[in-house]
Amino acid sequence: MFRLSNLLKSTLEEKPSRALNGAIAIWNFTNRCNLSCLHCYSKSGLDATDTLTTEKILSTIPQLKNAGIKFVIFSGGEPLTRKDIFLIAKVMKDEGIMTYLSTNGLYINPGNVEKIIDTFGYIGISIDGDEKTHDRFRGLVGSYAKSLQAIDLIHQAGGKVGIRFTITKETKESLAHIFELAETKGIDKIYISHLVYSGRGLDNLAMDLTKEERKEAVDFIIEKAFAYYDEGRDIDIVTGNMEMDAVVFLEKLRQKYPHKNHVLEEKLRRWGGNSAGRNLVNINSEGDVKPDPFFPITLGNIFDKPFDEIWLDNENPYLQRLRQFPRKIGGKCAACEWIEICNGGSRPRAWAISGDLWDEDPSCYIV
Repeated sequence: MFRLSNLLKSTLEEKPSRALNGAIAIWNFTNRCNLSCLHCYSKSGLDATDTLTTEKILSTIPQLKNAGIKFVIFSGGEPLTRKDIFLIAKVMKDEGIMTYLSTNGLYINPGNVEKIIDTFGYIGISIDGDEKTHDRFRGLVGSYAKSLQAIDLIHQAGGKVGIRFTITKETKESLAHIFELAETKGIDKIYISHLVYSGRGLDNLAMDLTKEERKEAVDFIIEKAFAYYDEGRDIDIVTGNMEMDAVVFLEKLRQKYPHKNHVLEEKLRRWGGNSAGRNLVNINSEGDVKPDPFFPITLGNIFDKPFDEIWLDNENPYLQRLRQFPRKIGGKCAACEWIEICNGGSRPRAWAISGDLWDEDPSCYIV
């Protein structure tokens, strides 16, 4: 996760960057979902059956705390399909764990919106383009309008909400629309995710951007971050699953504010790029623990072994290699001067294309 806006502000104003004292867990509590999105890494659907019981989830929460998990992103499937979701979040909050909600917004209504705002520290709603693009990409006509209604409900109830957008060939023409939507609706955050080759994202590999298209899109996103800072707009821009964006950002800042280049470069090296297996972990709907939601290798399962024992296992060979810094990556990464900033990018993308977890990220667009 690359926080453009936070890094830009903290660099230009020479303030500390936002730091994570602990790890983030993305927990897919269910594989049930009311949509069938083209890029879905879990291939969710309404016919899925929940494997994780309430009791199993609650018994795992103290293990999360013991393992240093500070934030849990509630994901799925659609997490709001679970009736126990508020109880789970309350217990986490009681243990000092922050809870974020990642949702398509279709189950947010006047009857539960205040409870959602009170329960979750952040709410991210998926919008994948203008109405026509979004509905086609999400597989349901009318889903765009319903997601916007959810955003309006949250704002009317006094809450804050962000947009989650996945950029592909199907959605790239809507990138400007996403920023216009945030500006007109007063949305607090834009999270732009690059495609990772997993689930339906792997089945639909042809919809990924070319390197030229990706560079053009990232240039646009970064220019927006600079423009928002200059205008005093309080819209947080974040990109995900493409740590190489940080290198382009550094080059842009070097052009605009050359005297601040060393400040940002030092911050980026401390940030350290891809964090899968380091301060990012995933628990999927079957209880499998993985370094990130797309990872092809499972570290263990919470039905077989406590989460903290899995995550704190310093003898696990995958965790050992993921926690090396910088990682020892092959291909062009082996001699790249930016390896300490991006940390080699996505291991699942390398696996999907070459069959080698430690090969270069095939989506890297840095020349």
